[in-house]
Amino acid sequence: MSDQVDYIVVGGGSAGCAVASRLSEDPNVSVAVLEMGGDGDKFLIRTPAAIVLMAPTGINSQPFDTVAQAGLNNRLGYQPRGKVLGGSSAVNAMAYIRGHKSDYDHWAALGNNGWSWDEVLPYFKKSEHNNTFNNEWHGQNGPLQVSECQSDSPLRPVWLEAAKQAGYPVTDDFNGPQQEGIGLFQLTQKNGERWSAYRGFLQPFVGKRSNLRIETGALTQRVLFDGKVAVGVEYKQGGVTKKLMARKEVILSAGAFQSPQLLLLSGVGDADELKKHGIPVVHHLPGVGKNLQDHPDFVFCYKSKSLDTFGLSLAGTVRMIREMLRYKNERRGMITTNFAEGGGFLKTDAALEVPDIQLHLVTAIVDDHARTLHMGHGFSCHVCVLRPKSRGTVGIADRNAETVPVIDPNFFGHEDDVDVMLKGYKMTKKLMQTAAFAPWISKELYTADIKTDDEIRAILRQRTDSVYHPVGSCKMGTDDMAVVDPALKVHGIAGLRVIDASIMPTLIGGNTNAPSIMIGEKGADLIRQAR
Repeated sequence: MSDQVDYIVVGGGSAGCAVASRLSEDPNVSVAVLEMGGDGDKFLIRTPAAIVLMAPTGINSQPFDTVAQAGLNNRLGYQPRGKVLGGSSAVNAMAYIRGHKSDYDHWAALGNNGWSWDEVLPYFKKSEHNNTFNNEWHGQNGPLQVSECQSDSPLRPVWLEAAKQAGYPVTDDFNGPQQEGIGLFQLTQKNGERWSAYRGFLQPFVGKRSNLRIETGALTQRVLFDGKVAVGVEYKQGGVTKKLMARKEVILSAGAFQSPQLLLLSGVGDADELKKHGIPVVHHLPGVGKNLQDHPDFVFCYKSKSLDTFGLSLAGTVRMIREMLRYKNERRGMITTNFAEGGGFLKTDAALEVPDIQLHLVTAIVDDHARTLHMGHGFSCHVCVLRPKSRGTVGIADRNAETVPVIDPNFFGHEDDVDVMLKGYKMTKKLMQTAAFAPWISKELYTADIKTDDEIRAILRQRTDSVYHPVGSCKMGTDDMAVVDPALKVHGIAGLRVIDASIMPTLIGGNTNAPSIMIGEKGADLIRQAR
């Protein structure tokens, strides 16, 4: 194989798959994708309910820990990331959410020309093939399949009825004209199977596009420079260190943790931090690894006697055998679940212009990221703060690319985030205490005796953690702490872009997979326009 291509894409995740697919549509350019994980076309990945076997166990994922979080009683947070072609889209809960249109208008107002809602909506639609909605808000010709969940869970109508009883609005499309309300998630699925970014954007062209090269098990060590021009990468595969050169550009799509890590290992970042690790400074860029943002998330857990929820029991095992047969024959039933089937976007203050909390109804008990198991059955309800004021960092521990990055989300570092979460806790509790849920709950775990605001604040610090939406560590902008410009070019460096969730200047109000794919779509267009 050639040791030189036009474009090198480091990371085969949500954004990387999109940008590589779109660039390789042109037969006159060559594209190589370097993915540290393995093949993304596996039965375990395609089967939606298998998520419970992957992220918590490290299968197809990297089980990162954070540093001790002062705002969470010095607990270590858990940050699983996809390690497979498709990235986190191969192990996530598949919710298709774009965020609120005001999020992108805010990006544009910060000086990021081209990133307003009206300018990014075409890229959302370009990537999407929506099997339910056919209107001005959705696309029908994209490679990413979006469908309704086919689990037929009886909790779904209960969720909607509870919203009405609690006095909360109901919406049928979180990505339509009205985000606010309680509703059911659309998923990146088709016919009851997961549709990862790899399956949609790259897998159909494997072996068919001679200009598309995909390397798995390839851990990029650093970007190679000629002065301040990126000219290639060094990567390790099968224990052998190799070099791949780029005739045109190197594109980092390694995600909110590993894109800044790779920049730092390559000599691009805060000069003092680089010198501390003995890394020669290629370019002083102090914003690398700063501005990390994530949604802090609290989970209510409930035991239930219903076998329509997931759990550990003899009767449940018999039920699962029947459900597996149903999945094999019909592609319907419990095996198609993404677990987080229902959701909601609510305002903790009626005077707010946009929702500031998000809910996820999960058809299983999620305790410590599903790493703590309970006998019997049950379900959960998450509540997270959508636009936290806390800012964290991503750093490096040493010069070794195999050493995990130093992750500090700084959860609850800003007291306002605790205040919003407290209000969200009360709103979620009201929803879960409606008559609609009463027949489903046999026991409330952890929160039954929590009454006062002080008690709520205490349990929030005791049990809050990530809902897996890290962004912002290579932020886009024109200020001194920006890492990339609005064309996603790294400031001060030629031939190098970052195209993934790390470029978000602020966290969007919702799940981050669809926005990451949008960034990949738009990033490819920016490269084509420049060419």
